[in-house]
Amino acid sequence: MTIPALQKGDAVGIVCLARKVSIEDIEDGIRVLEAWGLRVVLGQSIGAEDGYFGGPDALRLADFQQMLDNPQIKSIFSARGGYGTTRILDQINFSALRENPKWVIGFSDVTAMLCHLHALGFESVHGTMPLLMGKPDTQEADDTLHQMLFHQPRPYSLPAHPRNLLGQATGQVIGGNLILLNTITGTASDVDYTGKILFLEDVGEYYYNVDRVLVHLKRLGKLEKLAGLVVGQFSDMNDTAVPFGRDVPQIILDHCSGYGYPICFDFPVGHVPRNLALLIGREATLQVNQEGVSLAYTSPRL
Repeated sequence: MTIPALQKGDAVGIVCLARKVSIEDIEDGIRVLEAWGLRVVLGQSIGAEDGYFGGPDALRLADFQQMLDNPQIKSIFSARGGYGTTRILDQINFSALRENPKWVIGFSDVTAMLCHLHALGFESVHGTMPLLMGKPDTQEADDTLHQMLFHQPRPYSLPAHPRNLLGQATGQVIGGNLILLNTITGTASDVDYTGKILFLEDVGEYYYNVDRVLVHLKRLGKLEKLAGLVVGQFSDMNDTAVPFGRDVPQIILDHCSGYGYPICFDFPVGHVPRNLALLIGREATLQVNQEGVSLAYTSPRL
């Protein structure tokens, strides 16, 4: 389901789906959104605490549900990631989105929400969040999110990577945090990978665990059905006392190179300042050739 572009003067909500966050933590993000001409509405979960979480599950659930049901709220931003989205996901009633479709924006732990929305037939945005916005090194991440929310998504062009696998693919863009994609497998939030362009990112993982998760997805038959694969940033990786002996590109190639679809590496998406926004559920064309990589959405906004 296509969602209308934002307009200046629109109201947008910020809620805490997962880890707790204070109002002070997101002041820079609020300033960015207000500079875009938006009216920011803070949920009750902002500043709330329940141990690690931004308030009890019931509070975070009610907060998001209220923003979802309110037709005056045109987009909902998750203030930050962390952990906690899956604890409330199955209790959310998404029926109001049929009448008033709106953007839901986030990444990391919010991958579960974005995939759940895709499974229900809604588009969403994998992009930076208020906690991270407005910093000196996040300008491009902020700008690409603004472009995606207010206008037609812009095409991305990247330099060639020596380990890319060449080719062209067209399909809906899906993906996000690798561990979250694995966590939601077999649940109502799981997505069909067939004919899709999958993108992956993660942070702070062990090399062997990236391999283990990819083996699991491969055994499920998900990797062989892709149209193309975009490998984002796997930042702050860890190794075991006995080195695993493979980096992330090699792990990816071990499990995916035999399927014949294009694969590009080092795409600027993930837990890094240059976290370019991606539109989940919209059809795009991925071209990987010797000159470089392009990812361009093919379906116009209605």
